[in-house]
Amino acid sequence: MGREVLDLNEFLERVQNDKELLLELLDIFVEDFQEKRKQMEAALKNNDCDQIKRLSHALKGSSGNISAKPLRSVFLQMEEKGKNGDLTGADGLLAEMDKEFQALAAHIATLKEELK
Repeated sequence: MGREVLDLNEFLERVQNDKELLLELLDIFVEDFQEKRKQMEAALKNNDCDQIKRLSHALKGSSGNISAKPLRSVFLQMEEKGKNGDLTGADGLLAEMDKEFQALAAHIATLKEELK
């Protein structure tokens, strides 16, 4: 893989090398992402910039907490669109978000096998 979807060393340091906690936090992130992703799609359809900003901000923070830097970068861009009140190109960011999330989900599945 050319780039890391998850900075595992940074994340392990953050959870003081507690692999069980790391896996639990990843599960929580995935569940939260899936719920907020649905809300984000609805907000985009309704052109609700405030909701996009709020959801993106929350997901930016949680993806940062698990050291999912590429995904965090997409949320940052989406949050800026919400702040600026201009959702032009947001559909493309949503597609990029899905792509990054799928890469992260695949990495998480591998981690679960390796860390158990």
